[in-house]
Amino acid sequence: MSLRPTLDFLLYQWLGVESLTSRERFADHSRDTFDAVLDTCERIARDKYAPFNRLVDTQEPHFDGDKVILPQATHDAQKAYADSGMLSAAQDYAIGGMQLPYTLEASGNAFFAMASVSIGSGMLTTGNANLLMQHGTEAQKRVFALNEFSGRWSGTMCLSEPQAGSSLSDVMTRAVPDGDGFETDPLGPRYRLTGNKMWISAGEHELTENIVHLVLAKIPDDNGKLVPGTRGISLFVVPKKLVDVNGQLTGERNDVALAGLNHKCGWRGTTNTLLNFGEGKFPVKGQAGAVGYLVGQPGKGLHCMFHMMNEARIGVGMAATMLGLAGYHASLEYAKNRPQGRAVGPAGKDASAPQIRIIEHADVKRMLLAQKAYCEGALALELYCARLVDEQHTGTPEAADEARLLLEVLTPIAKSWPSEWCLEANSLAIQVHGGYGYTRDFPVEQYWRDNRLNMIHEGTHGIQATDLLGRKVLMDNGRGLQLLAARINDTVQRGIQQPALAAHANALAAALQRVGAATKAAWATGNPAEALANAVPYMQAFGHTVMAWIWLDVALAALNHDAAQTQPTTLGRLAATRYFFHYELPKIAGWLPVVESRDATCAELPEAAF
Repeated sequence: MSLRPTLDFLLYQWLGVESLTSRERFADHSRDTFDAVLDTCERIARDKYAPFNRLVDTQEPHFDGDKVILPQATHDAQKAYADSGMLSAAQDYAIGGMQLPYTLEASGNAFFAMASVSIGSGMLTTGNANLLMQHGTEAQKRVFALNEFSGRWSGTMCLSEPQAGSSLSDVMTRAVPDGDGFETDPLGPRYRLTGNKMWISAGEHELTENIVHLVLAKIPDDNGKLVPGTRGISLFVVPKKLVDVNGQLTGERNDVALAGLNHKCGWRGTTNTLLNFGEGKFPVKGQAGAVGYLVGQPGKGLHCMFHMMNEARIGVGMAATMLGLAGYHASLEYAKNRPQGRAVGPAGKDASAPQIRIIEHADVKRMLLAQKAYCEGALALELYCARLVDEQHTGTPEAADEARLLLEVLTPIAKSWPSEWCLEANSLAIQVHGGYGYTRDFPVEQYWRDNRLNMIHEGTHGIQATDLLGRKVLMDNGRGLQLLAARINDTVQRGIQQPALAAHANALAAALQRVGAATKAAWATGNPAEALANAVPYMQAFGHTVMAWIWLDVALAALNHDAAQTQPTTLGRLAATRYFFHYELPKIAGWLPVVESRDATCAELPEAAF
């Protein structure tokens, strides 16, 4: 089963991405060039990634005392990906990019995430370089970002610390000015960093000539004390190997040392590291301290880093989606070929009748349809967000501003919803395989392990939910939420006109009204502790409402494309829509009451009661 037909439908029949070629930035492109990019990504993913997904899971990265060893397949995949130009696909021609819509870049990268998510396809490198293009100096763009876009160097994001976890206000990494003239360094104000960073993906390897770390740290005040909270955080670019103003290696190693590799349940093909900055293992000019260059303004580091974090959150959502789809495709293939059991007729089962394939059993169809509804719906959501990115960058000022606000509201959903429900799809894929699903003879157990990490990557559900209910639905006096509601209502109005979808449209309208009422009820007292105590159930209900909207909109496009409903793909999309509205959307009635009543069961339970 191929991903391509689903992508083609969503891109061309639903989102209408060909219309982007009428904009000046994309004027050189057409459906043909878009298809050529997808063809290339599909081929590389098939040849260089998919065959080695199990290999990188079993041959984990290891440190030989000098360097981190990865399978040759990972090196080959990295080179093929860099050579394809996908690291700079959306960048300007002037810096070697293809000026592709971000929607196409995201679609191309979907093939790699589905083929082998832990081999990686450059998400952090591209995000690192994009941040520098937005907030870095001209020298930082030229030296660091362009070498990342070319694939010569790779990039990381170094936020968390062993003692701080997700609480960035508690980071302890220090940055002090590096001697006289530190402010005049051509690569930016030069500092010396000391501290530890934990859970750093791709933090150490030999895949590229250099690694560019983006590091959050605090500059001490005049008394040598760190400013409490996130307002004291600054951002620094810290290369593994020192470079000159022309982007050439100086031959000197920076004081960044691998302290250890973390061995996770999934994503085993990606190095995950604890890094020590400035411990003196690699002294620079005889002095301990990692050399780093300030990005942006002192104390504004988190503002800069959010550019990369938000991009990474959508990337994590896409990774979760594609792992879910990989499991769905595997379990669908298995169900079509596995004979077991017999059909139930009016007189019950006939033991003498031949076995039937398990896809003919109603409960297996339920599990497959749930996977389809979760994963293909999530893919549509991620591509919709990618399309908003293109609108933000190339639309009219009004359209761009609307896209910005919609992205603010949808980003927590785009990250967290697939991380929860496409993981559930992976669990169902194991169930479809029966006892075989728990063995390594089939890939579905690995897909589940790989996907389980996405509930943690780039912010837990609790963090995303607090962001959604505590900030995003309130920002600009609720304008982002109003814009989203307007788009949902537009789909509702179009759905009401279709007899096959009218009941779904009415159900969606009721769900939207319920979510709106719950938002107001949560904040009725104005007390954040009360409002946010049940932020996760709120986000689950909000996410299911968004996904119901996505499916209704996709169903409308399917009917427009095939009004006679004669194509199996159309029947499948309509069935997934029906499944979501009949089996999933009603769940919001169980999630929202605790939000509306500001239920304090969890918040007020004393520790001793556990």
